[in-house]
Amino acid sequence: MKHSVEENKYVELTYRVIDQKTGHVLTTVEFPLGYVHGVNEVLAPQVMAELEGKSVGDTISVPIDCTDLYGPRDESLVIIDLIENVPKQYREVGMRILMENEKGQTKSFLVTRIDEKTLTIDGNNPLCGRKVVFELEILRVRDATDEEINAGGKVERGPDIGEGPAIPI
Repeated sequence: MKHSVEENKYVELTYRVIDQKTGHVLTTVEFPLGYVHGVNEVLAPQVMAELEGKSVGDTISVPIDCTDLYGPRDESLVIIDLIENVPKQYREVGMRILMENEKGQTKSFLVTRIDEKTLTIDGNNPLCGRKVVFELEILRVRDATDEEINAGGKVERGPDIGEGPAIPI
């Protein structure tokens, strides 16, 4: 019996995100992403809706305007500082920096540019302002166990090391 994606089904899939304007692949998820459908939303709501009714082996493409997901780009979240003011461990493009404001709220920033004198960080979501296509391939669909439904995904177990005799210290 071929299962299709619906509520309380365990689903595994891979996907990639492609910029519609440039055709560049922005993200590739090669290791299967597993979740329980209808219990937790691991991807954008539009993507989750398009997965409904699909089966193992199906591939789908879902265009998304990321402004709908993340709002418009906010240039006040782009900060340029002198490189000498930035600790050495953060001086790498692609590095994530968690910053806290005076109210104790945290926000993640991404180092996007470095030159001889300055470093630029950006607090906007990297997809903000882009139109992308999610290309997904469904690898597995089956009934989820009660435990998986409660957890929202596959429940991994560590090795059973048993309860051996106590070792005196």
